[in-house]
Amino acid sequence: MSNETKINQAEINAIAWKACDTFRGVVDPAEYKNYILVMLFVKYLSDVWQDHYEQYEKELKGDKELIKRKMSRERFFMPEHSLFENLYKERDSSNLGEIINTALDDIEEHNKAKLEGVFRNIDFNSESNLGQTKDRNKRLKNLLEDFNDPKLNLRPSRIGNHDVIGSTYEYLIGRFASDSGKKGGEFYTPQGVAELLAEVLEAKPGDRISDPACGSGSLLIRVASHIGGKNFSVYGQESNGSTWALCMMNMFLHSIDNARIEWGDTIRNPKLIEDDALMKFDVVVANPPFSLDKWGADDVAKDKHNRFFRGVPPKSKGDYAFITHMVETAVEGKGRVGVIVPHGVLFRGSSEGKIRQKFIEENLLDAVIGLPSNLFFGTGIPAAILIFNKGKKDKNVLFIDASREFEEGKNQNKLRDQDIEKIVKTFKSRESIDKYSYLASFDEIKENDFNLNIPRYVDTFEEEEEIDLKTVQKEIDKLEGELSEVRKKMGGYLKELGL
Repeated sequence: MSNETKINQAEINAIAWKACDTFRGVVDPAEYKNYILVMLFVKYLSDVWQDHYEQYEKELKGDKELIKRKMSRERFFMPEHSLFENLYKERDSSNLGEIINTALDDIEEHNKAKLEGVFRNIDFNSESNLGQTKDRNKRLKNLLEDFNDPKLNLRPSRIGNHDVIGSTYEYLIGRFASDSGKKGGEFYTPQGVAELLAEVLEAKPGDRISDPACGSGSLLIRVASHIGGKNFSVYGQESNGSTWALCMMNMFLHSIDNARIEWGDTIRNPKLIEDDALMKFDVVVANPPFSLDKWGADDVAKDKHNRFFRGVPPKSKGDYAFITHMVETAVEGKGRVGVIVPHGVLFRGSSEGKIRQKFIEENLLDAVIGLPSNLFFGTGIPAAILIFNKGKKDKNVLFIDASREFEEGKNQNKLRDQDIEKIVKTFKSRESIDKYSYLASFDEIKENDFNLNIPRYVDTFEEEEEIDLKTVQKEIDKLEGELSEVRKKMGGYLKELGL
């Protein structure tokens, strides 16, 4: 690869991010991410399609029938008018939004098995999102021109086997999450936390991996990528239609073609079903919405999968609804579960306390990991990770207080590599470390009324230096003397001024 064509991931990320300028201040970040990511997706499909077509043209000396046959074996099919370069040619058309919508419809139509419904929740002709015709056309033209940048060339012959497009897509999703405030947490788990979960859960070749609240799919992809190779299967469910579409595109761009991602409410209507029963998975991971109100408590009686036999969580807090679902979908005897939760889950009483007690009595809870505050988008509160294991060898629970070790950021804190490494090492060794971790027995937890609040087990109290009261008093006397002197001088100045 020549220097002229050498891939610069940061440069490609910057060009894609700059394309957002078209919408900033006009469209809500939670909405404009859809337009940017869809256009990036179309640009990638177009570049790959045309690159392969031109290669076959050379190899097969322009034999159109043979080229057509070869192209029919590609991962996807791109209709001629849906190619990015043809959309770019139409950039001055008065009905540009309609033209883009038609192109997207046809991409779906020709790739039903992999992309059906992916674009149904996005409208490039939306007046409410993109403005009236004149303004809308101008914005869409700018968008096409931004993505026509020669440096945003995503052809495989240029970028080789590098996962440039997947990395750029992930980069943009992370930036959108940061800009979207509270909404950002609905579709993205910070990279450091996702990496931590992936290393702790340690998915293995052949595993089935699931996320029942999968958002844009980044957490699922991170957990699966630790296996290496393609010997795994990925499953997810997401309730928000636009976010489900992002997840489908994310899977496609990471070449995870066997992913099954369902659109719907996991608690009220679980769709990952096999033989009329909940599917079972080797690894279940999620960052569900914290303390979701109106999660579906009224529908529990109709739950034909009998998930809530340990008890029904309160109507206004759905944390244990997701936890229960996840544990029930883990393979008996070996399934592992990792779920991000607010700290209230560790100690709240009533129905939540009873469910928590039953999980511990069944010897399913493996570890509680306390995280630093301000790690997640949209909330500054510290969270924790609960690890469940259906193949536990002992009755102990490991508590880790990792809340004080992180990199402080301007808007958001993050876990550093060394922080993740320390947590993972402690988790695997299951050792007690002063002021950091503690391996608690079942009896100790029982004595604490099954309260899992981390400070009950990990003592992080730092003794203060002994204070020398005589020295402090001397310092106070000295300061008071100096203050008296200043007051005298001030009084003299005011007298001179006649005040």
